[in-house]
Amino acid sequence: MLPAYLECSRDPAHRYGAQALASTCPEDGAPLLVRYDPEQLAREAVRERAWTMWRYREMLPVAPDEEPVSLGEGATPLIAAAALGSLLGCASLYIKDEAQNPTGSFKARGMSAAVTAAKRLGARALVAPSAGNAGGALAAYGARGGLPVRVYVPADTPEILIEEMRSYAAEVVLVEGLIDEAGRMAADFAAASGAFNVATFREPYRVEGKKTMGYELVEQFGRVPGTIVYPTGGGTGLVAMWKAFDELERLGWIDAARPVMVCVQAEGCAPIVRAFSRGDAAAQRVEAASTKMWGLRVPSGIGDRLVLNAVRASDGYAVAVSDEESTHAMRDIHRHEGIDATEEGGATLAALRRLRARGVALPLPIVLFNTASSLKYAPRR
Repeated sequence: MLPAYLECSRDPAHRYGAQALASTCPEDGAPLLVRYDPEQLAREAVRERAWTMWRYREMLPVAPDEEPVSLGEGATPLIAAAALGSLLGCASLYIKDEAQNPTGSFKARGMSAAVTAAKRLGARALVAPSAGNAGGALAAYGARGGLPVRVYVPADTPEILIEEMRSYAAEVVLVEGLIDEAGRMAADFAAASGAFNVATFREPYRVEGKKTMGYELVEQFGRVPGTIVYPTGGGTGLVAMWKAFDELERLGWIDAARPVMVCVQAEGCAPIVRAFSRGDAAAQRVEAASTKMWGLRVPSGIGDRLVLNAVRASDGYAVAVSDEESTHAMRDIHRHEGIDATEEGGATLAALRRLRARGVALPLPIVLFNTASSLKYAPRR
């Protein structure tokens, strides 16, 4: 269904039409969220549809007769992790394996929705900053939608990820600095060229694609899970699922129960964890941020308030783990469950171990998110 309007995430009184390309709230610069009116999505109708994220199209930014820019994204498996659960003494542990998306990561969901909306609204070119996986997904969906793409990436991004973007004909610009510097350059290019900027939370539609992870969990469990453990860089996925559960309650699919949300970051780059522990409403930039988990090397982000709000509203936790713990946990997921997790996915298992060591009793079932394939980080020989 086409959006009814766009709503400021900081002040809901700020509303805007959804008939043109939009970035952030003109009043206060906060991210915009998509709202639908009326919200209608019958579970019976969904069950008859193809198992992709577009089965929820009434709650996605697409016209009734429009074909989305799609590569079959979403519908990823929810895998029981019985071996790891036994080792942890956890009776109900699952892994949502987002590595099985097109381009090998959960970024496919957001880019499918964003490119679909951008193309319909008249975008002629797309630009974004990326730590790697978002750029690969944008390049692929830009190619699918017939739109040229430019991506700004830190110069030390793994070469295999840069090659992936270029293989889809994207122009890749290497940046001396971290992803926030790449973001500033992407914004400058968008302003100068007219390319539409699809950076994290700088447009409203990537959230819409990623919220389908929450819709799928409810379909797969028949209810919300007890706990979601999620690796958090910019935070779009966590915020998106929190939005999904609110929508699903209004649709009558679930009641007011919500999962405990656990935000996981790297010790060398943990702005959300620091803000959470201090009780701050917003996060401060981490100087000299360092982690080999490229997807978590986000020293600051415009979605910080939204992430913190979701974690606190869920009575959740924010946990920082080391690179070494994450690598060890990634290998445990590989050898005990046969799942191709990356270090960011391993970080969720490492965080769960930390919480259990602290004596934290999390509601069951617990879902760990593996957001990408480790093969995309493998060095070329």
